[in-house]
Amino acid sequence: MYEMGQKEIDAVARVIRKGQLFRYRGGEGGECDQFERALCERLKCKHALLLSQGTNALICGLVGLDIGPGDEVIVPAYTFMASPLGAVALGAVPVIAEIDESLTIDPRDVERKITKRTKAIIPVHMGGLPSKMDELVRIAKKHKIKIIEDACQAAGGSYKGRRLGTIGEAGAFSFNQFKIISCGEGGALVTSDKMIYHKALIHSDGGCAFRGHDLSAEIFCGWGSRVSEIQGAIMNEQLKRLDGILGRLRPRKQAMSAALRGSSHYEMSPVNCVKGDCSTITTVLFENEKITLKVMDALKKEKIAFGRPFDSGIHVCWEWKPILEQRGSGHPRRDAFKLAGRNYTYSKDMCPNSRRILSCSLMFFTEYKKSVAENRKSGATIRKVIENA
Repeated sequence: MYEMGQKEIDAVARVIRKGQLFRYRGGEGGECDQFERALCERLKCKHALLLSQGTNALICGLVGLDIGPGDEVIVPAYTFMASPLGAVALGAVPVIAEIDESLTIDPRDVERKITKRTKAIIPVHMGGLPSKMDELVRIAKKHKIKIIEDACQAAGGSYKGRRLGTIGEAGAFSFNQFKIISCGEGGALVTSDKMIYHKALIHSDGGCAFRGHDLSAEIFCGWGSRVSEIQGAIMNEQLKRLDGILGRLRPRKQAMSAALRGSSHYEMSPVNCVKGDCSTITTVLFENEKITLKVMDALKKEKIAFGRPFDSGIHVCWEWKPILEQRGSGHPRRDAFKLAGRNYTYSKDMCPNSRRILSCSLMFFTEYKKSVAENRKSGATIRKVIENA
């Protein structure tokens, strides 16, 4: 969370004073509706649905794409476990694909992993870094499968002029504590397909049958992932801040990256669309893990903050215990892996190229509260420590 202040406090107070905290039964046209309209306008898409989590946004999007038992959904080896959990929640099985040096899903491995059961791909724009969407769209069209973008870490990002989340059939965002814009916990699904939106809307609200929506999909039994007007009010103010947040991040990353660029001791990790990068991290790639570990020790001695994605725990596929152990549900008759009708094999070393890349990469975080010059100085300091390690 980069910015939060008096405007959000005033927005929450406004909702409380009004006394209408529920978005329906009197709350229609209120904060949540306003946010959804504003998000559509910002992203140039037709439909948006404000939800309680990014995970629920993925689930609702997959419902809209008619994903279910027996289907396969391809996800990258480097992402939060929510990406595969979205598929498992609906009885589908996640198939894990390699990433490439950009830290996003490798289109070549995606195509290798496609079977007659594959129904969708979930590219994840990790750390605000855009995936190779043109290649993924080509593959999806060739094999007649769908794309739902996991843009949970990439609010406001773009790829070759198109907003992340709007390039595939649907896109999911997260607004939890650690995202670019936040209401503590929240998410959104976006799409320009009316049927996807209406199926997602029904699934998101078990009371949808009583709301008076003009639906193009028949009502079915939905779940519950609504948000309150308080979250809607916060997100309205956060969305107004988005351009300013990205406008502050981008020149600071550029300064840090410029100071790091050109060294013979490492390579700058490629960015698939520099202009559309959210600019939260700068990543460098070393020749092997031995060198990486040596550099890590030197950085620690100088008390320089960094992260190695290999060690992130929650974001690497070999730490997804319930997926690896194929425990898809607390009840066997709702377990995706038992519903699949075929055997799947997962292991900690199933994506060797991803393990190599993640073990040899170090991330440096854009220092949002510091000046451009200070970020440039940080980059120069990091480079000096690495080169002297």
